[in-house]
Amino acid sequence: MGIDNNDNGRSVAMYWDFENLHAGVLEAKYGEGAYAKQDNRFKPQEPLVDVQALVELGASFGPVAINRAYGNWQYFGRYRDALLQNAVELIQLFPPGASAKNGADIKLCLDATEDISRFTHVGTVIIIGGDSDYMPVAQKIKAAGRTLIGIGNRKNTNKHWAKSCHEFRYYDSLVEPEPPAEAKPAEAKEAPPAPPADPAADVLRRAVHLLAESKGEPWVNKATVWPMIKRLDSTFDPKDHGHASFGEMLKALDTIVDVRKGEADHQLRLKS
Repeated sequence: MGIDNNDNGRSVAMYWDFENLHAGVLEAKYGEGAYAKQDNRFKPQEPLVDVQALVELGASFGPVAINRAYGNWQYFGRYRDALLQNAVELIQLFPPGASAKNGADIKLCLDATEDISRFTHVGTVIIIGGDSDYMPVAQKIKAAGRTLIGIGNRKNTNKHWAKSCHEFRYYDSLVEPEPPAEAKPAEAKEAPPAPPADPAADVLRRAVHLLAESKGEPWVNKATVWPMIKRLDSTFDPKDHGHASFGEMLKALDTIVDVRKGEADHQLRLKS
């Protein structure tokens, strides 16, 4: 069962070792050592990391108050739109030499330690990266009484770091890879284009799914769904999509969710 931090009123701090995550995703796609090659590392990188999926996971633990990504951004400019849309603060780190690391892990650990000492409202700390260098800061975070969530690639995450977290999520399991072109059914190429997605249905589906994942059970309290929607999209308004209120939106989207009466509140579950 996942850790449920949705109702404790405390916020989330996210820290990304962005190059570490990107390198792992790239090597999962192109083979071990693909990123480490000199000619590949120091050139503009193709955007492979699903930034939105990770920010949404963070939001499932509470409102995100700190969202910082560390790296040498001169090579990650193609992530610009995804990072801006998800309000990620970029911390620029230049490596001190051609073959040196950019020191993201050290700066990240220092910032996380300082932040938990300054901000008592931070209840959950999420570190995105797989290095064993994060083990000392894990002890500091847990000693301060905060919940520590780790995220990393399955192949290049240190197992001792993963076990030092209260909960660890593998990026590979959070994001489903696209099937290879040859694996797609031939008839899919001839199928008519799908109708445009309903934004209200999409955000409701994502909110309920994330809450259910966090709780470890399919039924979630109705009262937690609207705050989750606003964390996913602060601009969302049911009126913009033809619904007078959130309650009316739920009634109109009865093909998306089941509703039942709970002990203190109605509960929702995604329909299969």
